Amino acid sequence: MPISALILSGGESSRFGGTPKALLPVDERSSIRRIAEMCLGEGFEPVVVVAGPHRAPIARELLGLPVELVDSPRWYEGRTASIQAGVEALPPARDLLMWPVDHPFVGERTIGALLAAHATDLLGAWFLPTFRGRGGHPILWRSFVRGPVLELRADAPLRSLLPEFGPQVRRVPVDDPGVADPVDTPEAYRTGLETWRQAGVG
Repeated sequence: MPISALILSGGESSRFGGTPKALLPVDERSSIRRIAEMCLGEGFEPVVVVAGPHRAPIARELLGLPVELVDSPRWYEGRTASIQAGVEALPPARDLLMWPVDHPFVGERTIGALLAAHATDLLGAWFLPTFRGRGGHPILWRSFVRGPVLELRADAPLRSLLPEFGPQVRRVPVDDPGVADPVDTPEAYRTGLETWRQAGVG
């Protein structure tokens, strides 16, 4: 059975002065298009993109790609509200990859490492990439993580579920700084882009 992909782009990008992080360039492509094309290339199906106040420009960036755009009407309540909007739009019996757009510099090898861990570790439920001991995104879940995610408060951080899954949380070491450093500010974007180019992680 295919694994679904959920791409989060539901925030207002206030620290960027309202410029959507989804549109930040990563060389030849925007962040959102690069992530969507990587998910499609890895065979995730369906690929769902959650959008909030920047729905129109995000939709334009995704033209021609077989992805589904889902609105997050409660985006202002917190990231978890957008995650829940996307999860509800996905087939309930499928495992899923959750990828926030503020981690645009993740390489293809990291996705491969997560998929390999998922395929070989049947007792794991939550696959978390780590770079030098620091956890980040994207993350890969078994389908039964869906229920606890939907039960969270909209303003509760996703990491608050980690104790519930305990030893089923698998940390997957990768040589990819893009997993650990979110692009929250223009400075973080410039630093991340330079690091990504120097690391050559793909």
